[in-house]
Amino acid sequence: MKRVLDVVCSGLGLLVLSPVLLVLAILIALRLGRPVLFTQTRPGLHGKPFRMFKFRSMTSACDASGNLLPDDQRLTPFGQRLRSTSLDELPGLWAVLKGDMSLVGPRPLLMEYLPLYTPEQARRHEVRPGITGWAQVNGRNAISWEEKFALDVWYVENQSLWLDIKILFLTVKKVFVREGISAAGEATMSKFPGTTQDK
Repeated sequence: MKRVLDVVCSGLGLLVLSPVLLVLAILIALRLGRPVLFTQTRPGLHGKPFRMFKFRSMTSACDASGNLLPDDQRLTPFGQRLRSTSLDELPGLWAVLKGDMSLVGPRPLLMEYLPLYTPEQARRHEVRPGITGWAQVNGRNAISWEEKFALDVWYVENQSLWLDIKILFLTVKKVFVREGISAAGEATMSKFPGTTQDK
């Protein structure tokens, strides 16, 4: 039933929201430049790599040496609005339709984090990654990495269709309230350094 929900909702979403996607693509091209999509390889189910798509929310501004400026200097007010309303996540519906992602599940993070997880934290990859998830509706980027991973694993152990529906409704509420968009003192979220395990 979860996969049926993913296919039906992502397919209808792409169809119904196609005018919105087109308008956003034009605005992003005009305000932030091209390409309008941000693509990156992320770990999916069982850590298998896939291509994730999001709308671009930062400029490509570089320093004198050609290195990208820090996130907070490249994130414009327009890009911040895209993130706060989660409109930048809409292209992810294509990954859901393909089966690389689910509507609900742990957020796909960076490939470089894979060797940094504890065995317990790595359990977040026992399910498909999601556009939204239990951690997103319980703090998003405003909670610590350890708290986020604990919530991800809790979802893996307690997943159900009704929990997914609850998370989807809570996600809509979070989008309107705009809570937990970034970590304290960060434009988005600081990099995961790995968890120190007590011996």
